[in-house]
Amino acid sequence: MSALAIHGAAGVRPSSPPGRLTEVELVWREKQVEHWIRFGHAVHEQILDRRRRVLSFPAGAVFAFVRWASNGFGTVISRIDILRAVSASEGYQTLPSVRPGGEILLQTSGWPSVEQVLLLIDAIEALDIDPAEAAPDYWRHIHNRLAAGDAPRSYSRQQHRAWRLRQRAEP
Repeated sequence: MSALAIHGAAGVRPSSPPGRLTEVELVWREKQVEHWIRFGHAVHEQILDRRRRVLSFPAGAVFAFVRWASNGFGTVISRIDILRAVSASEGYQTLPSVRPGGEILLQTSGWPSVEQVLLLIDAIEALDIDPAEAAPDYWRHIHNRLAAGDAPRSYSRQQHRAWRLRQRAEP
């Protein structure tokens, strides 16, 4: 079973829109290195071998990329990044395994922070809202609150509705 299926990310969509895609290389070596997409809508998947695959996201797509690694002594990295794939004309930040990069909406490491973000993602899904469709400002809010050592506020249906209305009003 793929890491994509195991961790509940949305399925791969069959066609790809024109333009540059953001590629994310996923690795799965059980109990050693695990990279997976927690949420997001890939438009293409390329299987490299039994343990590696590349998912491609169109410009504007928001996705969560989780990286975890361990050695004989325990976990050495636990990290989650929530990114927005960018178009060819936009600037971006680089990350390992993400080509060319993306707009980082949230970036945190260390299991307590990563777990808190995963629980907030679960709470959004419990509202029957796709986290990939949540307001980008919410992911920035979580990032800033965690960086300051404060508890992030929960996402709400009202906040989501306001985000959707704002999207329709923008040209």
